[in-house]
Amino acid sequence: MIPDLLQYEFMRNAFLAGLLVSVACGVVGTLVVVNRLSFLAGGVAHAAYGGLGLAAFARWSPESGIIPFALGSSLLMGFVSRKNKERSDTVIGVMWAVGMALGIILIDLTPGYYADLMSYLFGSIMAVSQQSLLLMVVLDFVILICIILLYKEILSVSYDEEFASISGVPARALYYVILMLIALTVIMLIQAVGLILVIALFTIPASIAELFTKDLKRMMIVSSLLGMLFTTAGLLVSYLCNITAGASIVLSACIGYGTALIIIKVKKSKFKAVIMKNRETICSTECSALQDSEHRK
Repeated sequence: MIPDLLQYEFMRNAFLAGLLVSVACGVVGTLVVVNRLSFLAGGVAHAAYGGLGLAAFARWSPESGIIPFALGSSLLMGFVSRKNKERSDTVIGVMWAVGMALGIILIDLTPGYYADLMSYLFGSIMAVSQQSLLLMVVLDFVILICIILLYKEILSVSYDEEFASISGVPARALYYVILMLIALTVIMLIQAVGLILVIALFTIPASIAELFTKDLKRMMIVSSLLGMLFTTAGLLVSYLCNITAGASIVLSACIGYGTALIIIKVKKSKFKAVIMKNRETICSTECSALQDSEHRK
């Protein structure tokens, strides 16, 4: 079926975009899950809507507004959150709302109808252009280079920031690097699934990977592969059923997460059953040995 669909250029672009997005999602999404930054990632995505409104008002390309807003809001949220950790959720929530409100007001003030509005809310992976694919390739390259060069430091900060700081690792600087990577990934995800569904694709593949491995590198690889699986399945369902691609991709990921939870639960049940059986065997053996000993006496 896929070879038949690949004869269409828009489907080729969509599948390629799904693969590129999955790499970024798998790598950065793992950092989001491990560092518990899901809410912040959602805040960056929704704050970026202000950039979309600015681009519409100024008649710029959407990327010209989204990119600086995503990067700026991620750094600002990170700075305020570190200064006041107790109120970090409140700060992120406020910036989330301000970005959305600013975007809506600027779009309201824009003469005429802004055609790209719905596509950036719910994604438009079926309409990805060659220029957008090139941007995704560049962003993937930047993300992977950062991870490769700073992997050991990011690993230490992700699992024990206090110890990393004592060991001389620049934890604060690395925290902002992670936030920048989140912003770059958000820029890619908005094209694929829209800002409303960004958190789902950010966290679901990485959360599934975390169920089966705790190794950061393996989590990134497994999460990327799962993202490719979900985007491909979602695109196929979207094409066959004529439904929104972004929602279809996220729903495929949710089904995958539910399946993974069932598998883990079944494995745990079998493991417990084996342990109970071994305990019963050991108890039976010990009882028999005790009875034999008493009989000899």
